[in-house]
Amino acid sequence: MDLRLKLTFLAVLAVGVIGASAELYFPKKGEWERVSPESIGLDPDKLQKALDYAGRNQSSGVVILHQGRILAEQYWEVEGKRSAKFGSRVIGRTDAGHPIEDVASVQKSVVSVLVGIAREKGLLKLSDPVSEHLGPGWSKAGLRQEKEITIRHLITMTSGLKDNARFEARAGTKWRYNTWAYAQTVAVLEKASGRDRHELTHEWLTNPLGMNDSKWTPRRAAEIQSVNAFGFATSARDLARFGLMMLANGKWAGKTILDENYLRDSTQTSQRMNPHYGYLWWLNRDANKPRSRRNASSPPDTFSANGALNRRCWVSPEIQLVITRIGDQPPAKRGFDEEFWRLLRASKK
Repeated sequence: MDLRLKLTFLAVLAVGVIGASAELYFPKKGEWERVSPESIGLDPDKLQKALDYAGRNQSSGVVILHQGRILAEQYWEVEGKRSAKFGSRVIGRTDAGHPIEDVASVQKSVVSVLVGIAREKGLLKLSDPVSEHLGPGWSKAGLRQEKEITIRHLITMTSGLKDNARFEARAGTKWRYNTWAYAQTVAVLEKASGRDRHELTHEWLTNPLGMNDSKWTPRRAAEIQSVNAFGFATSARDLARFGLMMLANGKWAGKTILDENYLRDSTQTSQRMNPHYGYLWWLNRDANKPRSRRNASSPPDTFSANGALNRRCWVSPEIQLVITRIGDQPPAKRGFDEEFWRLLRASKK
């Protein structure tokens, strides 16, 4: 046991002991090993309090993996008043009866991985002007301004475009969370690969990882269709597979899915305007201020795929955890993340 790693783990989250040389487990189709809370130093009753809190806060599913094995998993029927957005994004059920949902902007992190795969295949470079793939006039900016926008600008939210695709600032000089601009990344992937989003995502990602309940799905709501016409539908377990691949530095059962150098870059601060944003991933740590965290209850190294209604896929390499949460908007809103992680930390015996 690496003593420094052990002490760091206990100090940061206090949810058990991680072996420095422990190997990750990758589930096969139809089976998924479990690990008991007691075996890693957790009180199961206190761990259940974290799950109960999630259930009271409109969650439909939570999966917690420890080194790839299921530590906790629970599903609920969302009770009480439901948001209209939630109703339109429930897509179906898995064979086990668990919900499949359009996980909103969690899809951005999925696309970040697809960009990394396309880059490794030599289909594009992050420095490519978007116009090189989509042709001139893909935005409503002037052609000179548009030519400066690269793929890197799209995935770091620094395109310089307004939400209506018009020019706001020179590319790379302003951070704006812009879903319309992000959505052009998928169009670039389709052009660069010669495949549509369904084919390339299945071939490059969901099939290799066994994400059999995940797919792109057309959106019905008119207000979102013009911004981003497709949602990524998945289950809590499939999303956990995605997080496990990230925890494994881009590998799945010995096979490289994503180049680890790109993975490292994508989960670090990508620009100077928003230190908590990588390549379409949210970061807990501010690289310039080590003590500054978005979520004070989770480890500094945690990064996450975040979507509307508080859909989450958290990955914390330091403590070897992957956590997914789907469902409707929690009544606790932004306070949900910190309280959930606080309760999880409190489960240490």
